[in-house]
Amino acid sequence: MLKQATLTNGQILDYEEVSNPPRGSMKYTYFAPDKSYVIQFFNNKNDITEELMERLKAIVGKYNPTIAENNGGAVGNDENTAKYFAQKFCWPVSIVKEPEFGIVCPAYPKNFHFGVDASKHLPLRGADKKSKWFTSKNRRYLNINELGNFKTMLEISLDVSTAVRRLHQAGLAHSDLSSNNVLIDPKTGTAVVIDIDSLVVPGIFHPAVAGTRNYIAPEVLETSELELKNPERKLPSVATDLHALAVLIYEYIFFRHPLIGPKIFSTESAEMDDFLAMGKEALFIEHPTDTSNRPEDLAITIKQTGVYLEELFLKAFVDGLHNPSARPTAMEWERALLHTLEQLHKCEYDDCLAKWYILSDPKHPICPFCGVKSFSREVVRLHLMSPIRGQTGQFYETNVINIHNNMPLYKRHVYTNCYKNEKSEDDILATITKLDGRWYLVNKNIPNMYSPKGNKVHHSGAIALDHNTIFMLSKSENGYCAECEIINV
Repeated sequence: MLKQATLTNGQILDYEEVSNPPRGSMKYTYFAPDKSYVIQFFNNKNDITEELMERLKAIVGKYNPTIAENNGGAVGNDENTAKYFAQKFCWPVSIVKEPEFGIVCPAYPKNFHFGVDASKHLPLRGADKKSKWFTSKNRRYLNINELGNFKTMLEISLDVSTAVRRLHQAGLAHSDLSSNNVLIDPKTGTAVVIDIDSLVVPGIFHPAVAGTRNYIAPEVLETSELELKNPERKLPSVATDLHALAVLIYEYIFFRHPLIGPKIFSTESAEMDDFLAMGKEALFIEHPTDTSNRPEDLAITIKQTGVYLEELFLKAFVDGLHNPSARPTAMEWERALLHTLEQLHKCEYDDCLAKWYILSDPKHPICPFCGVKSFSREVVRLHLMSPIRGQTGQFYETNVINIHNNMPLYKRHVYTNCYKNEKSEDDILATITKLDGRWYLVNKNIPNMYSPKGNKVHHSGAIALDHNTIFMLSKSENGYCAECEIINV
């Protein structure tokens, strides 16, 4: 039956009322006739307090990164930034006042719902692609084309890190970051964070939920039996989000939980064992010195993720597991994941499910996932070097990129002061290609590229990449100097 909802701004939206709408723990959902948005009402009308209404007004308005500031969204948000974050969040955009209090959210993009061919075993058509489908034993029920690969799972991790970083920069905390509240699509390497209406604004809006099992930070679980007003009680915050974020990233990459191992923490009951394992006595299954919780079959470990991610996993689950202030920030995860993606090497074995791996030893390119050595006789890398301020012609190495055929280079690969974020441009400035057995870097849109001999490389011009070739990607103030390395294997 077609019904109408009146928003606080007077706008009227249609929705389809059905007898048994999808229902979560707090809300139930009706869809727009064209499925472009949803209207959600609360299961328990007693949950609708003044604080909740004020919280939602702030979330829909001044804290909303998916709407430009001139349209009532977050301060400093322009149209491009709003569009960027609209792809990372399913953020409430309006409040309903009639027929009852509720919210309006954009519908999830279609790629975050399973299609008809998602599984040979289960009727999944239309179901949300919650993370747990891909990071647990549920994977075995999915068709192989749904599973993505190592590269797309890193890209998903990057998407989630970016979304959480944006929340934290605004002083917000999700408070219930978990596999239920992040939808992922391993086929495209994208993610969207949902259930935004429980955001914590420190000092203004307090946590509405404690979190989800297996993602609750140890300090929150350990103090959960204390009175809510007890100053020793730890509540969801930015720091607890960072624990949940690290758990999600670990699950995306390894398809296992970082704290669930063989160790028995209590023989009193299964509940007490779980309480200790996730709380006071939580122990990383890959702890470098205490191996009492380490499974025997860890074929792939944090070492296979490269130095950037290995360092952050140790910070998150060793240094920061019981010391929230030591946990890596979302921005640290963002930067580490970007560097890691540039260390990827294509596995040449067609049946390898991972498809990509981190090239930690370029002289021995062996995929740790399938055990197959690279068929190619060479590994090609580009060393990016930043200019040393005040010392003309002097550079220091900033990053190393592993090269593959038809690889695009973006602004962040050309200029030292550019990063991949909501303010960056996605225009391809150059491409790396292999032709007749030789590698070339082709200029697409870099105005000040110069060859090894000091000649300007114009649009569509190319530089041959031989071993030890050194050239200026850009002679601008912040341009990288690059050196090609070809390693025979």
